[in-house]
Amino acid sequence: MNERIAVIGLGYVGLPVALAFAKKFPNTVGFDINLEKITDLKKGIDHTGEVSADDLKLSSLKITSEAIDLEKINFFVVAVPTPIDSDKKPNLTPLIKASETIGKVLQPGSVVVYESTVYPGVTEDICAPILAKVSGLQPGIDFKLGYSPERINPGDRTHSLEKILKVVAGQDAETLERVAKVYAAIIDAGVYLAASIKVAEAAKVIENTQRDLNIALMNELALICDRLGIRTKDVLDAAQTKWNFLPFTPGLVGGHCIGVDPYYLTTKAEQVGYHPQVILAGRRINDGMGQFLAQRLIKLLIAADVHIKGARLGILGLTFKENVSDLRNSRVPDIVTELRQFGIEPLVHDPLANPDEAQQEYGIYLAQWYDMSDLDGLVLAVNHCYYLEMSHQQLLSGLRPGGVLMDVKSIIHPDNLPPEIHYWSL
Repeated sequence: MNERIAVIGLGYVGLPVALAFAKKFPNTVGFDINLEKITDLKKGIDHTGEVSADDLKLSSLKITSEAIDLEKINFFVVAVPTPIDSDKKPNLTPLIKASETIGKVLQPGSVVVYESTVYPGVTEDICAPILAKVSGLQPGIDFKLGYSPERINPGDRTHSLEKILKVVAGQDAETLERVAKVYAAIIDAGVYLAASIKVAEAAKVIENTQRDLNIALMNELALICDRLGIRTKDVLDAAQTKWNFLPFTPGLVGGHCIGVDPYYLTTKAEQVGYHPQVILAGRRINDGMGQFLAQRLIKLLIAADVHIKGARLGILGLTFKENVSDLRNSRVPDIVTELRQFGIEPLVHDPLANPDEAQQEYGIYLAQWYDMSDLDGLVLAVNHCYYLEMSHQQLLSGLRPGGVLMDVKSIIHPDNLPPEIHYWSL
């Protein structure tokens, strides 16, 4: 294959993809506009934690922020973020900017494949016209389009890029064959040929929507169980003894996928005249869990005879999920915001989060472990291995006798705790 590949966007998705291509295709280029990121990657530093320093140092990947390095490319892979704005509407700016960058260097005979999660129609109806306008080339004639939705799970070392079946799509049979051949070279699990680009776009966005709704159901169950005075974990343990029970659990739903992608689908649905009900109901439940947890914590503190104003509280974990450093769309700050309404400024600890990013993004100053002492309440919000590998005694060493422990993910069984601790789990 005479493919000269460039991956646009070197985040948690793009970087592993670029490194995988570099192993099979000489002179693969990894492009990103973040100069600080480029400098760090060249030093072997990946702040996403998805690849090791050796992976970077031993790779032939050309890492750059210079568009001139894209001029000889004929196979582009776009892996930039697709966030939502303050109104929970799709923000396609990164995708548009990436398309403009490619358009400036696009040559006849090239293929542009998008991996970013979008609603059906974005690749052909929004990205293609931008590529055409900037390049002066005709889509479907001078250049072709493809789509291959990313399926990387941040922090997951078991389901790595090579081990996950890759969905691929092209705007015609010839392009589909070309795209499939390129990805088959790096994906051991093989490729699945989708019927069309729109089908592949829709398949991706419903993957996370389905997961979001299942977690919303578990969160609603947790709200009901709390009112019934029974532990949700006990209920799920019993229910999971049936072979076809789906093993979802309640919790905070954040990040750049599950907490975002459903809004892409609902936005497109509304554009075509349908107002989604189930999907948005699930989103409302999941988006409200941080506020619920904070208010529940206040009630627990009152029941434990803790004076609310000036109460000393600790929160363990700030990232959007366990064992990753990514803070994007984390729902833990929702707990902090609600507690501040009660005059409480909690101490927040996270072993993986970037302190500068936490302060800039959420106005939260990360505490050191030694700061987590003499606490009236402790919230185990994110189950990082850093915390799980501690003994219960070490983990709870900062919680005073008679204090409250809120175990969001039901990691600790209450029978294993000292009787003087007031325990609650979601």
